Amino acid sequence: MSRRTNLAATTLAMTVALLAPGGPAQAAAPADKPAVLSAWTQTTATSYAAWNGARLSPAPWTAYAFDWTTDYCTSSPDQPSGFDFRLSCQRHDFGYRNYEAAGGFASNKVRLDDMFYGDLSRKCDSYNAVVRPACDGLAWTYYQAAKKFGAPTVSAADLQRADQMKRDALNRAMID
Repeated sequence: MSRRTNLAATTLAMTVALLAPGGPAQAAAPADKPAVLSAWTQTTATSYAAWNGARLSPAPWTAYAFDWTTDYCTSSPDQPSGFDFRLSCQRHDFGYRNYEAAGGFASNKVRLDDMFYGDLSRKCDSYNAVVRPACDGLAWTYYQAAKKFGAPTVSAADLQRADQMKRDALNRAMID
């Protein structure tokens, strides 16, 4: 085979590979993808820290093809009464979306919802003790909604109760 024929055959093979469904031969995700996904979706603060580190520096994890998309707290406020639940909701989305893609959602949903509540509770712990009960109440409501509906769906009445709890707590703290 001449050099020119060999080059033409190679070019044709590369073009077919690039145009084939899925593009170029796609490398399979690393074999430890399920273990990494599991490690990042446990109920502990250590698991949260590992996930957040990967979220902030995703380049080393590109080969794993994780779904990092999020709608945060879906149809509920991301920062109800000023309490920032965005990262808790984002990690919950990460767990749901990646276990759905892996076909393991049903067997992991309870843990993912418990992880969500743990993240929300730790977030509430970061707030002043005066307003923490209002945050804890919202965290519990978001968790119950996620357990029941798969996403936090909170009513306007729930939000108004939490706002009132927060105002009452702040007013009591000013009196004391």
